[in-house]
Amino acid sequence: MPRCAVVTGAGSGIGAAVTALLRSQGDRVVGVDLRGAEIEADLATPEGRARAARAVSDATGGVTDTVITCAGTSVPGEGMVTVNYFGTTEFVTALQPALAASSAPRVVVIGSVSGTRPADEAVVAALLAADEETALQHARTAIAEGRERQLYPSSKSALAQWARRTAVAVGWADTGIPVNVVAPGIVLTPMSADLFDDPEMKRVMDTAVPMPLNGYLQPEDVARAVAFLASEANTHITGQVLYVDGGAETTLRAPSVF
Repeated sequence: MPRCAVVTGAGSGIGAAVTALLRSQGDRVVGVDLRGAEIEADLATPEGRARAARAVSDATGGVTDTVITCAGTSVPGEGMVTVNYFGTTEFVTALQPALAASSAPRVVVIGSVSGTRPADEAVVAALLAADEETALQHARTAIAEGRERQLYPSSKSALAQWARRTAVAVGWADTGIPVNVVAPGIVLTPMSADLFDDPEMKRVMDTAVPMPLNGYLQPEDVARAVAFLASEANTHITGQVLYVDGGAETTLRAPSVF
């Protein structure tokens, strides 16, 4: 049967690919983005997240089958805290009642293989403590000290930890809501275009994220994995980080790590 899915970051990249795939399957998709979506909202602010969640509940009649969070930024800065982390965690949490009202609810969060890389532990700790102001203070310190590139892996590491913790928390698994992460390698999207235009950054990416199987990803490659975890066919997978990365995570952490 057709399902009602909410996709953040629906206007481009992975979010647009997920939206197109779900609609091709006959599902209804309510897109959330800064502009050009069914619900226009700024997930960088607490007020924007709350307004977006209320608008989603109104649009779906209080019953949401799937929430897929693709909104994010790769530009080093405060958005790593406000959008990448809280733009998912607060938004998903606000929609828990609408998910619990579904007969087959699912949550899929877009993470990253970069979440396995060295992170700013002070930022990660503040994120997991849901302390946005402290996380922002630590992020600003990292930027001032020239460590801004630690913020992206920090946000994605914290997001994966939040998802694993939430998946088995009261109100989630016990109400039938799987919560999973899809962690891509390097994806060819508008968000990453500037990185590919910089020869030095491309060299760094190729070195830091080796992808032995089929190389760089297209957004559609990620969307297919997301669609399965968001489907009714996924009955027992929860709290997992699925790396869609051409073998990058295995290469970086060695095949013997489980």
